[in-house]
Amino acid sequence: MTALLAVVVSAGAAIVLVEVLHRIMVRLGRRSMLAADLARKVHRPFLTAVTLLTAQQAIRVFAGDFQYRGGVMHALVLLCIAAFAWFVGAMLLVMEDVALARWRTDVPDNRRHRRIKTQVVMLRRVTVAAIVVLTVGVMLMTFPGIRALGASLLASAGVISVVAALAAQSTLGNVFAGIQLAFNDAIRVDDVVVVEGEWGRIEEITLTVVVVQIWDDRRLILPSSYFTTKPFQNWTRTGSAVLGTAEVDVDWSTPIEPIRAELQRVCEGTDLWDSRVCVLQVTEAIGGNIRLRALVSANDAGALWDLRCLVRERLVAWIWEHQRGALPRMRAELESVSRQPAAQRPVHRADLGAASDAARVFSGGDDGDDRGATFGGPDGMMAPVRADR
Repeated sequence: MTALLAVVVSAGAAIVLVEVLHRIMVRLGRRSMLAADLARKVHRPFLTAVTLLTAQQAIRVFAGDFQYRGGVMHALVLLCIAAFAWFVGAMLLVMEDVALARWRTDVPDNRRHRRIKTQVVMLRRVTVAAIVVLTVGVMLMTFPGIRALGASLLASAGVISVVAALAAQSTLGNVFAGIQLAFNDAIRVDDVVVVEGEWGRIEEITLTVVVVQIWDDRRLILPSSYFTTKPFQNWTRTGSAVLGTAEVDVDWSTPIEPIRAELQRVCEGTDLWDSRVCVLQVTEAIGGNIRLRALVSANDAGALWDLRCLVRERLVAWIWEHQRGALPRMRAELESVSRQPAAQRPVHRADLGAASDAARVFSGGDDGDDRGATFGGPDGMMAPVRADR
């Protein structure tokens, strides 16, 4: 009876003390984000751990020998180990929240913030996994039979580890790849990437997979090893500002300067442009048309996409309104053809003469003869040349 009363009193005192501390942390949390986070996430695991610990000590001190003393004490030890592991995990969550609150990603030029967020999240997951493994190991070692078995298990640990590594080779590869991604700065959370032909944002990085949010809200889930073994595009590795193009085909007779001035007006009239790059160039002049490429810049990939669409829309509308003659056109030349059969037309002897040196590559002139000798066969004859060369 004395032992039971001691357990109740000690557990009650522990609960009262923890609740008083909790109320104090709640009041401090009105002015401190750290205190509010501690009051919200650490209260229950701390209460559980302290209550179990005080109950165990009360039984140890005040309870004498009784029939199930060993089993009760062993159960309390296991519960205390689990409760303290829960408490440590909750503290890790609080530390993560403090780090992420200091390095917020919803600010301009957040490259360093996104890198720290990726590393903090990955470290928390690795640490939580390690806490769970260590907790289970410590709880198992409290059983005398398993403790005695530990010596023989250690002797065969080398063989078991080799077999396990071979059996879970791909899984372990993804785990190490996930840890590598967290620290090699190849990708970070919120990075804009192009993977498998899809444009999207890194939404989550775990120990085994990377989740990419595609621009149309689909999710592309890839193993972590993908980003360490295959090439991909990272548009925001060194900064979020990017360049993009909008291309328009027009006729050869198109004046370029008025279109260039219109592009400048379009860029200056929208907040999507970051005032860095606004260039119009002729990149191709083949097939009866010329290709105009507008190169513009924006603060991030989303703004760049909207800016490219806006530039293309405004240039097309301006050309239609002010330079309709610049629209692409097809040209054809019509000639009158004599009705005399080709076999009866006179053939001038001058047309059958030898071609000039300007029409030859491997003969004619010293340079052509030397080239022909270089590419000729062993018998001095030119090797057949494929028609597609």
